[in-house]
Amino acid sequence: MPTRRRKPKSFAVQTFEVGIAAPQVIAHRLAGMARANIAPSALSTTELHRMGAEKIAAINEAWAAMVTQAILENQKFALRFMQSLRWPWMCPTCTMKAVPRQLSRAAESILGKGMAPVHRRAVANARRLGRNKRK
Repeated sequence: MPTRRRKPKSFAVQTFEVGIAAPQVIAHRLAGMARANIAPSALSTTELHRMGAEKIAAINEAWAAMVTQAILENQKFALRFMQSLRWPWMCPTCTMKAVPRQLSRAAESILGKGMAPVHRRAVANARRLGRNKRK
């Protein structure tokens, strides 16, 4: 069955959802640590290891996505600048009034790309830990 590509969520929506999911994940994991006491079970040890590995992987993915998007945005700026120099009559939107709007869109897209891996993991962990039965 083919999978549908979803439209990426905005930075504001991703931040809101991470803000809801992160406290849930923290509460589940702290409760698991409290239950583990002095001698943690294999499940607790696995969960703690997974937590650390996920954080490192998410931060690496986030930085890579942000750097890639920043390079892309810089290329867009350079293209717009070159167009304004070569054909000023062909690019009426290349005025100084459009620069702040382009800068804010670029910043939002860079931050959105960086938030995506963190959002994906936080929401997935909240779902996964929320459906596990507490013992």
